[in-house]
Amino acid sequence: MINVVLVNPEIPNNTGNIVRTCAATGAVLHVIEPCGFSWEDKYLKRSGLDYWEISDVRRYPDMHAFLAANFGDKAADTGDVPTDLKVTKTNTGTQFLYASTKSKRTHCEVNYQRDCYVFFGRETKGLPEDILHANYDDCVRIPMRANARSLNLANSVAIIVYEYLRQHDFAGLKEDGKLTQYED
Repeated sequence: MINVVLVNPEIPNNTGNIVRTCAATGAVLHVIEPCGFSWEDKYLKRSGLDYWEISDVRRYPDMHAFLAANFGDKAADTGDVPTDLKVTKTNTGTQFLYASTKSKRTHCEVNYQRDCYVFFGRETKGLPEDILHANYDDCVRIPMRANARSLNLANSVAIIVYEYLRQHDFAGLKEDGKLTQYED
């Protein structure tokens, strides 16, 4: 399954909506703190609705804790986050992708591997450029008009998660729906 990694999200409503998307699709949500909100925020809880119970949300105090928890000794702690991300990708064989408006490659040009990790930056700044620079070949963007700065973070996560799912034939998701007021 796809792993969504939010790096320092700032807006509780976005994170709550992302929790809901991840819960509905089976994606794992990793949140790297600090965040721009409290985890007790009413907007965070409200936008996640009752999906909190079926979601897999994992929180980390920083990037190094995220790497250690998910990749153990394969994530050498050199103190340099971009290097750590590159080393982890190389050591584990895990696909790491970085969502950014600054990428030359679109999100549809990628073959998403099972259990890949897609990193998303904060709403106001995106991912740090040193991370993008160190991993530029693995950056992806969602196409949009030239005069638009960016899409909403929750929408961006949903677009990329569903592209991943499309490429994997929507494995594990309900295949059909039915009307609730009429019988077939």
